[in-house]
Amino acid sequence: MGDKMKNFAVILLITIFFISSNTPVYSKTINEADTELCVTLKYALISSLRKPVDKAIAEIYKADKNAPSNLTWASYDTEILKIKQLYGVGGGYEITLKVHPYYDAHNSYGIDEVVVDTRGELINYKHIKTYP
Repeated sequence: MGDKMKNFAVILLITIFFISSNTPVYSKTINEADTELCVTLKYALISSLRKPVDKAIAEIYKADKNAPSNLTWASYDTEILKIKQLYGVGGGYEITLKVHPYYDAHNSYGIDEVVVDTRGELINYKHIKTYP
């Protein structure tokens, strides 16, 4: 390879380096939902934890002979009580939820507290109240 080719290759690599490292990348979250971004994130987080919350509800009400077979819950009717950071920013989190199970056309059946982590694991659960 001649000197001109080596110089061109070096200049090309330096140019690529500067272009890729000095160009700031700004991105704006596109929120395609009916709610503000913060509320949308809340519902997205809660909905992403559906499997461990479903497991907790099944465990809580399995011995309740009066519990309807179609007992379920909704993310919009679930409260985040606590978010505990486990391993530093961006690491794992433990999330405590207040869940309001219902049946049929949103007939309330109870209140439960469910603790899950962001890996989708059920940590703990506690039954608070059953409605008559």
